[in-house]
Amino acid sequence: MVRRLVLGCGRAGETVVGVVSTWGGDLRVVVPEAARADGVETNAEVISGDPADPETYPETADVVLVFGDDHDRNVAAAKQARESFPDAHLVASTGRGGAAADFETVADRVIDVERVVTDHVLEAATGKGAERVWRLLNVLRGIDGRLAVVMHDNPDPDAIASALALAVIARSVGIEADACYFGDISHQENRALVNLLDLELRNVESVDALDDYAGIALVDHSRPGVNDGLDPDTSVDVVVDHHPPRAPVEARYVDLRSDVGATSTLLTEYLKRLGLDPGREVATALLYGIRIDTREFTREAVEADFEAAAHLYPLVDESILERVESPSMGPEVLSTLAAAIRNRDVRGDVLTTGVGRIRDRDALAQAADKLLDMEDVCVTVVYGFMDETVYVSGRARGTDVDLGEALRDALGPIGSAGGHADMAGAQIPLGILGAVDEESTDSLSRVVDEVIAERIFEILKNPPSAPVRDPTAADIAFEFPLSDEG
Repeated sequence: MVRRLVLGCGRAGETVVGVVSTWGGDLRVVVPEAARADGVETNAEVISGDPADPETYPETADVVLVFGDDHDRNVAAAKQARESFPDAHLVASTGRGGAAADFETVADRVIDVERVVTDHVLEAATGKGAERVWRLLNVLRGIDGRLAVVMHDNPDPDAIASALALAVIARSVGIEADACYFGDISHQENRALVNLLDLELRNVESVDALDDYAGIALVDHSRPGVNDGLDPDTSVDVVVDHHPPRAPVEARYVDLRSDVGATSTLLTEYLKRLGLDPGREVATALLYGIRIDTREFTREAVEADFEAAAHLYPLVDESILERVESPSMGPEVLSTLAAAIRNRDVRGDVLTTGVGRIRDRDALAQAADKLLDMEDVCVTVVYGFMDETVYVSGRARGTDVDLGEALRDALGPIGSAGGHADMAGAQIPLGILGAVDEESTDSLSRVVDEVIAERIFEILKNPPSAPVRDPTAADIAFEFPLSDEG
């Protein structure tokens, strides 16, 4: 068990105590003023006394944190703590008006409070991050009316959370905004997220329904008419996305950063820089979006994703997260999974399977996830058809195959395809597969199987490899020039 001691409890110290008290182990807090001791909100042991008096210390301490406001008192406490606990890890704050050099002989790490504050202010006011915020707010303020924040069709948690967060930012500058989507939210976890958090989303049935909006923003995708119900010629004001674009992106403000694991990470960064509290519901959705898109921080997760999650965690509703992560599996998903298992074709470590006619396209993704747990299977591709379209969902794990590129090579020539190295999808018009009786599920299934499975297996004989992340990618914040307009 780790034993921690906090000496002094200034403004920064109260925050430190609040965080450290959630880590488990023993914690004692020594506060110089009795009145201050009564005001410290923590389950730890809090006593009033001189932080430099060893009589106030416990018998042992593994970690000592000196966080008072007074510099001289912090120096005295740090020196005494080092004498009392020579093997402890000691972190000290300089306090007001003091020099970090005064702690060099006793502290393992010194935090210069004034410098931290100065650096924080400079970071908020200068640099690329500040420029992004300024440009975004400038464009939002120029919208004369309501903003539609459009997600991609059948939105996932990352898209849902990002749309809600951008709406929060728009409202902060006086622009009313709605999170909008075409299609359905049918994946049971996504439905649970929306229902349990009571998220306000607008389901748009036709593009005409957006005529009353003065501005359009796209999140988690970057081109109108591609995986959304918008007209391809729609004028777009804002784009925020983490997927690498396949064609030039046009908007008054464009933030495309493929060096992060989720669009929710980018929106969290904006909220953090602006000092905006998105509310418990949106914060919970953002954290869930990051976790899902990074597959619990195991897929393409970078430092920015972890920082965003750390910022969000104190704001979220953990009980809701637990309920979202374990929803009941609906009958359509069970039926699709059963068909996927029954019809599977396994060659080496690749599994493809056609499930025939479907009613819930999200069931394909859930089946692909489940089948990836089968022994010796590293790649799964599940496909089915509805509304004159073949939908394909793929997953990969423990392989060098770039599944997004593989599906693009195999199915791009006859439809649209793409995605990440380990999570990808495709859509193919049924009509392109030739003349078949669309009323006959059996004949359609045979044609789809012959075309889809064989193309995939052929490409995967010599598959494209997953890319190595470019270490300089973080320097390319805008993959296309920002417009000077606005």
